[in-house]
Amino acid sequence: MRNFLIASSLIALVASPVMAADKPELGSFGFDEAGMDKSIKPGDDFVAYTSGSYLKTLTIPADRSNYGMFSKLRDLSQERTRSIIEGAAKTTAAPGSNAQKVGDFYASFMDEAGIEAKGLAPMKAELDAIAAVKDKAELARLIGDASREGVTSPIGISVIQDLKDPTIISAYVGQGGLGLPDRDYYLDDSNPRFVAAREKYRSFIAELLTLAGYDNVPARAAAIYDLEVKIAKLHWTQVEQRQVDKIYNPVARAEIAAAYPGFDWTQFVTAAGLGGQNQLIVANPSAVKGAAALFASEPLAVWQDYLRFHALRGAANFLPKAFVDANFAMTKALSGTPELQPRWKRAVDYSSAVLGEAVGALYVQQYFPPVAKAKADTMVKNIIAALDVRLANLAWMDPKTKAAARDKLASFTPKIGYPDKWRDYSALQIIRGDALGNIRRAARFDYERELAKIGKPIDKSEWGMTPMTVNAYANPLWNEIVFPAAILQAPFFDPNADDAVNYGGIGAVIGHEITHHFDDQGRKFDKDGKLSDWWTKEDETRFKALTDKVVAQYGAYEPLPGRKINGELTLGENMADLAGVNIAYDAWKRSLGGKPAPMIGGWTGDQRFLLGFSQVWRQKYRDAILNQLLTVDPHSPGHYRAYVVRNLDIWYNSFGVKPGEKYYLAPADRLNVW
Repeated sequence: MRNFLIASSLIALVASPVMAADKPELGSFGFDEAGMDKSIKPGDDFVAYTSGSYLKTLTIPADRSNYGMFSKLRDLSQERTRSIIEGAAKTTAAPGSNAQKVGDFYASFMDEAGIEAKGLAPMKAELDAIAAVKDKAELARLIGDASREGVTSPIGISVIQDLKDPTIISAYVGQGGLGLPDRDYYLDDSNPRFVAAREKYRSFIAELLTLAGYDNVPARAAAIYDLEVKIAKLHWTQVEQRQVDKIYNPVARAEIAAAYPGFDWTQFVTAAGLGGQNQLIVANPSAVKGAAALFASEPLAVWQDYLRFHALRGAANFLPKAFVDANFAMTKALSGTPELQPRWKRAVDYSSAVLGEAVGALYVQQYFPPVAKAKADTMVKNIIAALDVRLANLAWMDPKTKAAARDKLASFTPKIGYPDKWRDYSALQIIRGDALGNIRRAARFDYERELAKIGKPIDKSEWGMTPMTVNAYANPLWNEIVFPAAILQAPFFDPNADDAVNYGGIGAVIGHEITHHFDDQGRKFDKDGKLSDWWTKEDETRFKALTDKVVAQYGAYEPLPGRKINGELTLGENMADLAGVNIAYDAWKRSLGGKPAPMIGGWTGDQRFLLGFSQVWRQKYRDAILNQLLTVDPHSPGHYRAYVVRNLDIWYNSFGVKPGEKYYLAPADRLNVW
C-alpha cells in the first residue's frame, strides 16, 4: 500500500564522464535504424517494422527475466551507481556520514564469507520472539511490531496520506500475507504455470524450514500453504483493487474490533506505533474481515510457523548461500530467470533502495548535465499546454467539469531530475558486518520516518523515486508528475537528438504521466489531491463508453497462447499511453512555432516522432515472467504498448497504412478519449 502514492552530499568519488558533443547516442538523429525490419509492412506489425531486427538478435541476459530499452538504461544506471558506492566502500569515512553508511552497507552485503560464518545467528532474536508467543494477543502484538520491518502478514498496515484529506497522514490496513504473486496462483487451476508455481512453492516452504533446522517439516509446510490458500480466497482481485474509491473505508478505533472480530486490534495497532490514532482506514474490508477471523480460527502453532517461514524468506538474501539459492530457485520458477544476478548488482540495488538519495546526490552531480534538465523543463511546459488545448476542446465533457479539469492541470507540479533537498539519514544506523541488521534497521527507519509525519504539515518536496531510477510516476495526492534523472537519457531523451524523436520518446512518457491524473482512477482526485466526485453523472457515462472501447481493444491482444491482456486491469496505463502520445505529438508541433518539420535522413517529422515512440518500447520477455505480469501488472507488456499508434491518424498518413493490413482500424474505430 505504501507504493500506492507512490541528506547530505557525498564527497565526489568518480570523475565526470566525457560526453561526445552534438552527436546523438543512437543513429544519425536519435533513432536506431539498424534495428528495423523494413521487410515488414508498418500496418501489418509496426513493432516488427521499427524493431524487428533488434528483437531478433536480442538475447535476454541470463540474470534477467526480460530485457529492452528500460533494461539497457537500468544497466547503465547500475554501473554508474556501482562506481559511486564502491568508492565509498573503499574509503574511511567519518562515522555517521552518508559516505560511511553507503560504504558500510555495501561492504556488509558483499562480505559473503562473513555472512556464511554467522549462519542463522542474525535471525535468532526474531525467531526466538516468534517461539515465545503464547497466545493470540501476543501474536497480534508481534505482527504489529514486525510490520515496522515490512514483514508479510495477512493484515498489512501503512502510514500514508489521507485520500480524502491530503493535508494529513492516516493509518491504513489492507490485505496481504501471500507468498505467491497473486490469489490466482493459488486458486486458478486452468493455468498450468500457476499449478507448477504452487507445487514449487510448497517445496520451497519445506526447504526453508529444513535449512533452519525445524522438525516435522512436511506437515508444517503443508499447513502453512493451506493457510495461504485460505488467505488467497479472501483477497480482492487486481481489478477490484484498482478502484481507488472502494479502498477508502474509515473505521473508528473504538469500533474496529466489533466490525472486524477475531483479531486483537489494540495489541496490533499499539505495537505498530499507532496507538494514538482515532481511526483506521480499511482498504479491503471483506479481506480484512476474513483475515481477522482466520487469526481466531487457525491454530497458534500454524501462525507461528507461517511467521517463521516468511521471516526466513524475507531475510534469505542476507543469509548464507543455501538460503540465497533456495530463494532464487523460487524466483526462477516465477520469472524464468536462469541465473542469479552477480552479488555486486544485488548489493547496488539494495544500497540504492536503502540510501538512494545519499547516492543520488552524487549521481546527478556526475551524470545529469544542466542542459538536460533545462530542455526537459521546456518539453513539460509544452506538453501541459498541449493537454490544456485538448481539454478546452473536449466535446464529451460538461463545460463546468472541463473548467475544473483545466484548473487541475494548471495546478500541476512537475519535478525533473532530482529533489530540491535531500533526505536526512542521520537517524539510520548502518553497521559494517551486520548485513541483515542493516536492512532490518533501514526498514524501521523508513517506517518510523512516516510515523513522524503524523500531525505535521505535508512536505511536498519529497520524492518517491531516486535519481538513479529509470522510471517516472504520477502522484494524484500531490497533483504532480516526477521524472528521475536516469530516465532522461537515450533512447527516451537525448539533448543532441532530433526534437521529434525526443517528443516521441520522453515526450510521450511525460504525456502519459500527466494524463494519469485524468484516467479512470486519477480523475477521482481534484486539483488539491482530494478523493472527490467532481464529475457529473453524464460525464462519467460518456467517459465509460469511451473507456469500454479501450478495454476491448487491449483485451483482444494475446501475448501468450491462451493469455490475453486484462483490459480492465491495464485500463489506466493504456489510456495514459493513448493520451500521452497524442499530447506529445501536439506539443512537438507546437514547439515548431508554425514552421514545417525538416526531412532528416529521408524521414518526415511525423515519421521520426512515431519511430522515436516505438523505439522506447523494444522489449523481450521470458514466458514465466510474462505470465506473471499478465496476472498482476497494470501495464500492458512493453512490446504491445507501441501498437497504440493504430489509433492515430498521423500513423496512417505517415506510413501509408491501408485497409486489409493487420493493425488497420477504420477511422470510426480509432480510440480518442482526451
